[in-house]
Amino acid sequence: MIDAESFIEAARAHGIRRYTGVPCSYLTPFINYVINDASLNYVSSANEGDALATAAGAAIGGERAVVMMQNSGLGNAVSPLTSLSHIFRIPLLLIVSHRGAPGLKDEPQHRLMGKITGSLLDVMETPWEFFPSRQADVEAALGRAMDYQQRERLPYGFIMEKGSVAPHELARASIPRRGGHPPSIGANTDRSVQPATRTTALHRIIANTPLHDSVVIATTGYTGRELFAIEDRANQLYMVGSMGCASSLGLGLSLARPDLKVVIVDGDGAALMRMGNFATIGSYGGANLYHILLDNEVHDSTGAQATVSVNVAFAEIAAACGYGLTASATDPGMIDELFSHPAVDGPRFLHQKITSGTVDGLPRPDKSPEQVLTRLMGHIGTAF
Repeated sequence: MIDAESFIEAARAHGIRRYTGVPCSYLTPFINYVINDASLNYVSSANEGDALATAAGAAIGGERAVVMMQNSGLGNAVSPLTSLSHIFRIPLLLIVSHRGAPGLKDEPQHRLMGKITGSLLDVMETPWEFFPSRQADVEAALGRAMDYQQRERLPYGFIMEKGSVAPHELARASIPRRGGHPPSIGANTDRSVQPATRTTALHRIIANTPLHDSVVIATTGYTGRELFAIEDRANQLYMVGSMGCASSLGLGLSLARPDLKVVIVDGDGAALMRMGNFATIGSYGGANLYHILLDNEVHDSTGAQATVSVNVAFAEIAAACGYGLTASATDPGMIDELFSHPAVDGPRFLHQKITSGTVDGLPRPDKSPEQVLTRLMGHIGTAF
């Protein structure tokens, strides 16, 4: 058994100050230690996939990051592990608790995952080892993890057995509090008014996101492809997988780089898939985060199957989750107002209605995801 301090301070020496995760009793000492230390940062995510994507965003912003989760939640992280961190080659350190380990008496829901935890990481081509349970082994284990991440630009995992870390009491408030009712800059969603096209909305976003101080993260599907087709800029990232994770990736980047305006261009299907991240953004997001949801009420790139967004008041949800400014609109002119509005306390959100469909002959980005990310990181001056 080791103290939380011995691992976390060794990790700090390797430049790790950012932690994200979803709690497990095995991980409680780690989480408490990080929360207690004001010089470290912890984001409590709604699910493990969002925790991983938030850590990935922080890594893009130049902050090495650790993702902590119970193994029962590893399934929630499969998509961002395989189609975000692997496809873009983003190095992260995973600490996965081992509930239901063979030979350990545990609750029935942990039995199968306990048996396959290591195999699941193997299948996802994520190398791992057991978390060090002796202080003398900490530095060597961290060295192997850091060497792999530096060499391969991919995640590395530790599987934490029961009793690996001694208890550590929580001494500070763990969640930032946002009070009051956020301002709204209007609601213009008259369904008799024809919404703008996605292309029109993206032109407005480009006009408000100059190269020198902003980053645009476009959700998977037609959104990223149209953004590329209109203008392929060094400050843009096109999500090609990990559907729904654009918002959590953007949160992580915005926290690591408060000097940048981070603009998330989301979709209704993607937002519905990861709606828990609205609450995380509302609690942790800063005034440099802009969340624009382009809602055409369909999964456009897969055949225009309807989503349930026609029944969802996204701006009201964002307001209830603690965003600093919210709006709903059919007129794309609201995009300009979102950017020009005076400073607010917290992130801004716009629910922008658009039409379905896309332009003829829509191209795909002519650069690989890794090339797009490398270009972006060079543009904002960060490196892994």
